[in-house]
Amino acid sequence: MPKIKSIARSPHIDMTPMVDLFSLLLTFFILTATFRPVDPAKLTIPNSVSEKVAPDNDIMTIFISTDKKIYFNFDNGKDTSKHFRAELLKAMATQYKINFTPKEITQFSRKSSFGMPMAYLKQWLNTEDSKESDKFQVGIPTDSIDNQFAWWVRSARTVNSQAQVAIKADGDAPYPVVKKVLDLIQKNGINKFNFVTTYDKQEVGIKDIPKQ
Repeated sequence: MPKIKSIARSPHIDMTPMVDLFSLLLTFFILTATFRPVDPAKLTIPNSVSEKVAPDNDIMTIFISTDKKIYFNFDNGKDTSKHFRAELLKAMATQYKINFTPKEITQFSRKSSFGMPMAYLKQWLNTEDSKESDKFQVGIPTDSIDNQFAWWVRSARTVNSQAQVAIKADGDAPYPVVKKVLDLIQKNGINKFNFVTTYDKQEVGIKDIPKQ
């Protein structure tokens, strides 16, 4: 009696559930991701061995470049429904008697760091071309006659008293400018602040121990 040869069948794997799961995970990460804001100027920050990580929310960041320019950033806070940036712009508008439209206030809420006199702020907000808008980034005035930087700090503290202060200064930024910034924020009641640095892990071995 002849033997019945069984038909060889290749295994079939249904990839549909895996593709669906991948799509769901990708959508979740895209919707929940927080993009790192771009610095207003090219900064080479110094290294340190500190492992402390700067918070993502409720933070006021002050940038200092090598050409003595000062920039500012202020986030909307962990609870974005409070719209801290919009409230900050309204406070500055009242101080400098400038009327911003609702569209400009919304635009300011969506932008990140900035550094310009108040007189340029409207033009910066209404310029769509990024290269053109960068031309207004000439630094926030710190003159004794019109110290707009001090007002930004003071107003930000009023809007969000829980905001921490971080100073992100280039390693070659002039010391007098850094000291001036420190003096200004201390005059506004801020005595606790952090310097943003690049973590440089250093390992110490037995060979590094000095011989006695």
